[in-house]
Amino acid sequence: MSHPRNVLLGAQAGSVSLPVCDHYSGVEARMRKSLQLQAEMAQEFGTCVFDVTLDCEDGAPVGGEAEHAVLVTEMALATTAKRPDARIAVRVHPVDHPSFEADMAYIAGRCGRVLTHIMVPKVEAVADVDRAQAALLAAGVPDLPLHVLIESPAAVHRAFDIAAHPRVQSISFGLMDFVSAHGGAIPADGMGIEGQFTHPLVLRAKLEIASACHAHGKVPSHCVVTEFKNPDAIRMAALKAARELGYTRMWSIHPDQIRPILEAMAPSEAQIEQASEIILAAQAANWAPISQGGQLHDRASYRFFWQLIERAHQTGRSLPQEIQLFLTDSGNNARLVS
Repeated sequence: MSHPRNVLLGAQAGSVSLPVCDHYSGVEARMRKSLQLQAEMAQEFGTCVFDVTLDCEDGAPVGGEAEHAVLVTEMALATTAKRPDARIAVRVHPVDHPSFEADMAYIAGRCGRVLTHIMVPKVEAVADVDRAQAALLAAGVPDLPLHVLIESPAAVHRAFDIAAHPRVQSISFGLMDFVSAHGGAIPADGMGIEGQFTHPLVLRAKLEIASACHAHGKVPSHCVVTEFKNPDAIRMAALKAARELGYTRMWSIHPDQIRPILEAMAPSEAQIEQASEIILAAQAANWAPISQGGQLHDRASYRFFWQLIERAHQTGRSLPQEIQLFLTDSGNNARLVS
């Protein structure tokens, strides 16, 4: 029996599938709490529903960069030794920072084998990605993906070239640095919950990054929302990012932001029910066109509904047992990477 992912995605069947939330923390106590929360929510939802990115760029005190690199490395190794399914990444310093090479050599060299990826901030061009890739190769981790953070107008201009790099798995948008780079041409409210979705230059940048990612099979990751005490603001931002701008992943900077992001980016029960019915009917028809609910469906729509099911799984939604079989090792030995 053919697995839907192999039938419907073809050459894209091996494409990346990431949790919809990427949670950042850099202070030791908060990093430990974030990893514990990840374990608790993975048990609750039956899958790891968010990544934890241990932050060296904003987390390391000036002069203490080397010590912080040791801390996050030991934390990643200790956590994955107890919990091999933990999803942990590290954000290193920018490529032009004096600590970049040391970060990459120590962190990637010591714990690269257990990390999901390394995040490189302030990427300006493909040359920066090449430099990060060279550092990974020198550290002996040739297969570790890179996530990159685009934070300037010039970098947005080069988004398609950056997304085309084979080592890049995801591109994130750095809202506050992007606005600051305009020298006051974008008002401060362009960084706020409303302005970031209405100012034309900010909106254009977000769309360019999302479009570049989808053109090259990469994951667009939406920026932070600083109003972390307002769950409605986070939920609204995640809904807009997903439904209007094409983002399939979003940053969290506070534990209270994680669940609203999951809820906003998850398909509804009605959508899951419809997708499940169509996929099961299509499988019964050996993936030939079918009529379902008075509508014609073929492999183009099957692909859409299968990807919806994958997103439901990534967000810990309940799925029919027949569909759940496709997402475990018992379903033709095909397991959804999450």
